Amino acid sequence: MKQQALIHANWNYPTAIKVGAGRIVELPAHCLALGMKNPLLITDPGLAPLPIVQQAVAICHAAGLACTVFSNIKGNPTEPNVRDGVNAYRAGKHDGVIAFGGGSALDAAKAVALMIGQSRPLWDFEDIGDNYLRVSVAGMAPVVAVPTTAGTGSEVGRAAVITDEQAHIKRIIFHPRMMPAVVILDPELTVGLPPKLTAATGMDAFSHCLEAYCSPVFHPMANGIALEGIQLVKEWLPIAVQDGHDLQARLHMLVASSMGATAFQRGLGAMHALAHPLGALYDAHHGTLNAILMPYVLQANRVEIEARIIHLARYLDLRQPSYTAFLDWVLSLRETIAIPHTLAAINIDDTQAELIARMAVADASAGTNPIPFSEKDYANILRKAVAGLL
Repeated sequence: MKQQALIHANWNYPTAIKVGAGRIVELPAHCLALGMKNPLLITDPGLAPLPIVQQAVAICHAAGLACTVFSNIKGNPTEPNVRDGVNAYRAGKHDGVIAFGGGSALDAAKAVALMIGQSRPLWDFEDIGDNYLRVSVAGMAPVVAVPTTAGTGSEVGRAAVITDEQAHIKRIIFHPRMMPAVVILDPELTVGLPPKLTAATGMDAFSHCLEAYCSPVFHPMANGIALEGIQLVKEWLPIAVQDGHDLQARLHMLVASSMGATAFQRGLGAMHALAHPLGALYDAHHGTLNAILMPYVLQANRVEIEARIIHLARYLDLRQPSYTAFLDWVLSLRETIAIPHTLAAINIDDTQAELIARMAVADASAGTNPIPFSEKDYANILRKAVAGLL
């Protein structure tokens, strides 16, 4: 029987996290504690006019904070979006950032907070080698993160994924201090998310946990977090999709999302290595891409991950703890929450398979896939995902 009492908790891992329904009212206090009197609330254009954003701004105003909104952000945020946010921050003489929304808004907001005190261009801080040492830490702005979707877990991440429109690739901007200082996980802010987006973002959280779990990197703490994150997805994602007003389901999915982003300190894999170039080239939803690619990547990795998946199947208490049982459960979950079975169903074909394969091999996520796939391997996975061949 599921616990019915609503959860209210304060955590300090991997940052300060305030968990519980209605905790958005604490936003001004956390801003003030970080020295903010005039925060810039960064969100996406779809959320900006909605009551949840207007409520957050009103709460800040009532507490004496001069909060304004910036929302010029694409679904896959770009360098010009970040530049515009920096200009808005400076023009408004702001002193901190409220990152409010889904993964795109959170990533853009964290990148803005990084860039407001830098003299170098954004791409100089791409997560390659020790580029992060170029950052002027003193110039970074404090961030309070308020996720309104349960997917990317960007609220507990030290990086931002930003699209380079000229190169048609997604770049990861990284610095350890990009981790928001305070996170508010308030399930009441997610109840308006439609079933389709609830499903796609939930599967994104699942993909983070699953790829982290399958990574060959030694990190037992992240491994344990990934396991429990998958268990939460199994129990609560179908409920959240079916009944978006179930606050227990919404809260547990917010937690699973944060857990996924914490677990992938262990690395990601081929799902993300393919989803990143596909998202950059087709402007497709990241969570949907990971959800569609999942079984095809599982099959491609099977020879290396079967023993681990059997252990996972036991942890999830599947009727038959086997690789096949786990794959069948994944397929059943996708069908239950109306995830398409193929990339073709979202208008992606394989005409650029070779280009996407080259981009996948070069993607940072490829380095921790259980098998070091070649360009030919990635092209084959893509073609199967287009055609629906498992």
